Amino acid sequence: MSYSFTEKKRIRKSFAKRESVQEVPYLLAMQLESYKAFLQAEIPADKRTNDGLESTFRSVFPIVSHSGNARLDYVSFQLGAEPFDVKECQQRGLTYAAPLRVKVRLTIMDKEASKPTVKEVKEQEVYMGELPLMTENGSFVINGTERVIVSQLHRSPGVFFEHDRGKTHSSGKLLFSARIIPYRGSWLDFEFDPKDYLYFRVDRRRKMPVTILLKALGYTPEQILQTFNDTDTFHIGPKGVEFELVADRLRGEVAKFDIADKAGNVLVAKDKRITVKHIRDIEKAGVTKIVVPTDFIMGRAIVANIIDKETGEVIANAND
Repeated sequence: MSYSFTEKKRIRKSFAKRESVQEVPYLLAMQLESYKAFLQAEIPADKRTNDGLESTFRSVFPIVSHSGNARLDYVSFQLGAEPFDVKECQQRGLTYAAPLRVKVRLTIMDKEASKPTVKEVKEQEVYMGELPLMTENGSFVINGTERVIVSQLHRSPGVFFEHDRGKTHSSGKLLFSARIIPYRGSWLDFEFDPKDYLYFRVDRRRKMPVTILLKALGYTPEQILQTFNDTDTFHIGPKGVEFELVADRLRGEVAKFDIADKAGNVLVAKDKRITVKHIRDIEKAGVTKIVVPTDFIMGRAIVANIIDKETGEVIANAND
């Protein structure tokens, strides 16, 4: 059989001694079948499986209002006919796509009813936008240009800990960090600065103090201070300022005043560094409260609101 030059056909010759056992498969079948299974456009709405686009809508809905009086449920979706074919989209610089419409159901509850009662139900088809379609070649036409999807490797979800090996700060201090990678959603990074302050980032953006994240999760300033800090208790009364002593916390600190027992014997002198022996002496003497100078409580943060019991007025707020 003779071939013309315009047909541009090539004869595939095989010099193998054995005949080919299996023919070359259709290499685009995987892409075409995968996208077809993702859309499920030809399958009736009531027979679609929880995969692909159907699974995406089911994961987002239902959407409930903050008051709980309105609820939006997903019913089904429908892909319309594409307005232009592939060649027209390439000529006009358009995207080869089909209109996507989603049928949703709005349920409104009766606010005045004592029991949950449905007041009104509305069902409507909503236009969601254009969904790109795959051509017979396994590609997409975006703004008149033919494009293909390139598969990528994703980081496995989990928590990863690391440090900068001392390369960030001039002192060579190790700055530790942690990264939370979810299966789906934003990445969350936690990192220390040279002053040991903890910050966080969302999707590698601007860093913010971690207290902002804790407040967004519902923690109050009182809960944050009480959870992440050691607290000291002071009683202000006729005798002055009484300090509830926790001996173990004083180890290694320099005494700002004399610490004496009930008999007046000085256990730790002022300006002396508190050692393990001093702590044993304090515990042996049974010292739990001592009167401290007023300036000892200056510059400290309050972990709970101080409220006047008679008037209910807030004298000092937490973290002041």
